[in-house]
Amino acid sequence: MPSPILAEEMENDSSSEVITLRPYKESDADDFLGYAGDDQVTRFTRWNTFSCKEEALVYIKDFCIPHPYCRSICVNDRSIGFVFIRQESGDDKCRAELGYAIAAKYWGQGVTTRALKMAISDGLRSFPDLVRLQARVDVENKASQRVLEKLGFLKEGVLRKYMYNKGKVIDLVVYSLLSTDPMP
Repeated sequence: MPSPILAEEMENDSSSEVITLRPYKESDADDFLGYAGDDQVTRFTRWNTFSCKEEALVYIKDFCIPHPYCRSICVNDRSIGFVFIRQESGDDKCRAELGYAIAAKYWGQGVTTRALKMAISDGLRSFPDLVRLQARVDVENKASQRVLEKLGFLKEGVLRKYMYNKGKVIDLVVYSLLSTDPMP
């Protein structure tokens, strides 16, 4: 069973902030719209930029809340991003896909790396059959590639012209982390 709330303190210039991972709540809709409504944030996601609170609320209710492992990345309990781990089923239950996004305001501060480290540890505990976590990243998304490398993910290769995203066929970089790999 995934932990309901994971926390880590973050030092910044003005005060101590707490990074937490927790299940989404319907009351997160305004905060969710703050980052999911930002073209910079959604540029590399599979979903289009959200345009209103109602869209955000439907997504939270229909996807985030019922998902086995979709967590809100929070700073002082305000939702600033998300992380999900989607375990495959049947004979493929040994692997899972990792996905994430965070508000542009928090880019470059180490928040994503720290939140993902918590999620990975929790995910490996929550899904006992999980041996491999993988992430597929747009080749142009260098910041996300750096985050994964900092977490010990191994770059396995490039999937050329792998999928459509926002009307364009793109290349993806595949990263993996095994449950036996050390995580910094």
